[in-house]
Amino acid sequence: MIKDDEVKKNDDDNAEEIQGIKQNILRDVPKNISGEVISIIPEEVAKKYEMMAFEKTDDVLKVAMIDPENMQALNTLNFVAEEEKVRIETYWVSPKNFSILLAYYNETNEALKYAIDSFKDEKNQEEISEKKDIIAERGKKEAEILKDAPVTKLVEVVISHAVAGKASDIHIEPMDKDYRVRFRVDGLLHVSLIFPLEIGPVVVSRIKILANLKIDEKRKPQDGRFRLNFNGKDIDFRVSSLPVVGGEKIVMRILDKDSGTGSIDALGLTGKAKEDISRAIKETYGMILMTGPTGSGKSTTLYTLLKILNNEERNIITLEDPVEYFIEGMNQSQVKPEIGYTFASGLRTVLRQDPNVIMVGEIRDAETAELAVHAALTGHLMFSTLHTNTAIGAIPRLIDMGIEPFLLSSSLRMVIAQRLVRRICEKCKEETKISDVITAKIVEKTKNISAKEMASYGINLADGVKFYHGAGCDSCNGVGLKGRVAIYEAVPITEEIRNIIIEKRGSEDLIKKERDRMGVLTIEQDGVLKILKGLTTIEEVERVTECGFTTLDEEND
Repeated sequence: MIKDDEVKKNDDDNAEEIQGIKQNILRDVPKNISGEVISIIPEEVAKKYEMMAFEKTDDVLKVAMIDPENMQALNTLNFVAEEEKVRIETYWVSPKNFSILLAYYNETNEALKYAIDSFKDEKNQEEISEKKDIIAERGKKEAEILKDAPVTKLVEVVISHAVAGKASDIHIEPMDKDYRVRFRVDGLLHVSLIFPLEIGPVVVSRIKILANLKIDEKRKPQDGRFRLNFNGKDIDFRVSSLPVVGGEKIVMRILDKDSGTGSIDALGLTGKAKEDISRAIKETYGMILMTGPTGSGKSTTLYTLLKILNNEERNIITLEDPVEYFIEGMNQSQVKPEIGYTFASGLRTVLRQDPNVIMVGEIRDAETAELAVHAALTGHLMFSTLHTNTAIGAIPRLIDMGIEPFLLSSSLRMVIAQRLVRRICEKCKEETKISDVITAKIVEKTKNISAKEMASYGINLADGVKFYHGAGCDSCNGVGLKGRVAIYEAVPITEEIRNIIIEKRGSEDLIKKERDRMGVLTIEQDGVLKILKGLTTIEEVERVTECGFTTLDEEND
């Protein structure tokens, strides 16, 4: 806690140091500020000196101020810099935007303070415990129970900040001495809030009540979901509880069907890949497979393709584990292996439901694979996912699962591999220089790409090679990256590939040669073109592929 008597009073002694503080202008209010950062400057000090911390990196603390020349405020910041062992960067902010920033104190810190204070009150503790017992015994709805508990406000604030910050997941996990809340934004986790250990179990109980889980069952994992309305829009939350050392960990997947699924252009599909996929989904039967690791956006792409097909003339049925997005007009069913309702048994039933289009969440075993292939051969358009590292790798994988090559060649229409990379923030995007070694390597990757394909991406190397990055701004919280875009490898199953499947049992080497001959872009090539187009960075493409641009540069150094 900062006290007035701890602030240095001699302005002249500190003038030289204060003049060295970097000053900027904060035009846009950050949408997501960590609770840890907010707490560096207590609310009463923030209001007194009209300043607030909004971002912290390893050695820099960024502070918004209405008057960056206020000597008392700057002296206080010098004290903060010494305590936190950071360098201070001040940002001028308008009074209107500063009042918006102060709302973070009201929402997060006051909700947390209220919850902590209430737990110090033994009577309140007993009341909450009694209410939890009532829920466990009578199973009343969450809206009728704990509505007056301060922890309810804390949970609402955490969830609303996650939604506002475009997080995809919320992690609430016990640590040694406290509970940690982390948000996953654009694929990466960051700490948002820390609260005392004694509050953690009640926060977990509140979320379990929302998701209709048993709050007295703490020995085994549970899964559930709930729906909340934010600014007139319904958002679903998929909840998973896991017993861990120290308590229970909760992960909430945020499922916003409007932002989760969009147009085929919004996915990042361009050129030949877009044309081939658009053609494949217009077929009346056949199988389209998505491949990639967990979290690579496979389900989002499949939902987008299904939304294109979703109309009154088609009966679309999905089998999922679990259902991610509820989409009006589609029949979505969630499998439950614990009662024998698996992808295989569900698929048998679905085939008796007169479907036109079927989506199976994942092909996990030989039985599901066989049923999916037969469904694709009997007049149904089949979508599914498979966990393989490459698109082409799906073909020998299915053969290894026992699918006859002649059946596979007749049913398969397209295999697609996908990864997600973070986008360069459009508000702070600027041209950057990279080494000649990396430039040469990237240009080398484009030599087999046709001029037509390059033109579809809007790239002309004759104009010179340009690279971009995000300088860091308030919109992207100084990261330089905001949002994500997919990179693809979409391989259509041509007559030549069908012959390789039948005669050579899906030889990957032969299919790769045929893919290259057809001019199909690999994931690396699609990533390189999106680097040159200024959508993402070299580091991002390198993170999700095996291109090794940076490694090559280091070796040459």
